[in-house]
Amino acid sequence: MIVSLVKATGAPCPTAVLDGRDLPESDPQLLSALADLRADLTLQGSADVLKNAIVRPSRHPLFDLDYRFVQSLPQSPDSFDLRGSCGHSILAAVEAAARTGMIQPLVPGCRVRVNVLNNGDNVVCEAEETFGDGTRFTAHFLCSPPLELPELLMTGEPVTYVPFEGRTVPVSLVSMGNPYAFVDATQLGVDGPDALFGDDPALFDTMTRLRVAVCASQGWETFGAFPKIAAVLPQDGGGLYVRAVSVPSWHPTVALTGAICLGAAAGITGTVPWSLAGSAARDPDALLQVRTPGGCVRVAAHSTSGPDGRRELAWVSVAEKQVEYRGLLPRPRSANGLQPSAGPRLTPTAPLPEENPWVPLTA
Repeated sequence: MIVSLVKATGAPCPTAVLDGRDLPESDPQLLSALADLRADLTLQGSADVLKNAIVRPSRHPLFDLDYRFVQSLPQSPDSFDLRGSCGHSILAAVEAAARTGMIQPLVPGCRVRVNVLNNGDNVVCEAEETFGDGTRFTAHFLCSPPLELPELLMTGEPVTYVPFEGRTVPVSLVSMGNPYAFVDATQLGVDGPDALFGDDPALFDTMTRLRVAVCASQGWETFGAFPKIAAVLPQDGGGLYVRAVSVPSWHPTVALTGAICLGAAAGITGTVPWSLAGSAARDPDALLQVRTPGGCVRVAAHSTSGPDGRRELAWVSVAEKQVEYRGLLPRPRSANGLQPSAGPRLTPTAPLPEENPWVPLTA
């Protein structure tokens, strides 16, 4: 099995990128192989790697790569969530695919088209700049055809009132990139960005319980990572502060899919992000500034006017996302299948033989 480790700046952990042509396609066999990989990573001191990206040349003529995301869960070594996606891991998969010869080497201006098998997303990863050990990307999440913005609301309403520990809490349930529950942080007793970004175990616990309450109120499975939850506050002059829960702790910034979802939600009249974002939410082509504990992200959500005059979302983009390629992880085979290896943690990057021609990139 070919496994690369790639770290996206702002992600909570590296991603293990696997060549899908080496893996079984049935879920039970795939998860067994991922459990073996997880044991191997633990032996090599990389137990923190909880993201798995499975990538292969696309079987669809309009895409370069097929991508599938699997989230490792902290409950047990064989615990995984097959739902949802991860934007940082999409970029990691593109980087690894180029480094291992699955697609052409990345150059500034090239675009790689990714078919996300988890949820049907169409993502274009545009290389802004390449380095010796990585690439800086702009990620474009496309809506083809464009979607009327209210279609992104998971309950059909901009605000859903969730019973929570003796009261009701208004949340916006939005799905773009990944499903998210957005809540006004003041509803959780947070009075400003310092309190929102502080390492407060009580706030983390409250948000975790609220996520469970959201799932219970809608009859959704509470186990796993999705929908994710994020608390938001307004910035002076427009924009949002955001704090998100990841697996199994605070997200150091915000997930790329979280930024995408937040940018889309801010354009939907009446949602929590729309109410707090100020003028940035009123201009369909304005950049939304999102501040996180780890820095600032700018999100561009482009919408158009549909035949009936309603706004339709065409794409959402996030720029200046950098990834670092860390190398290949040895995964020897034996007669009994995949076995953990106690060898060196990483091997140097080297071109791999490829029977299929490179997938053409869109320049």
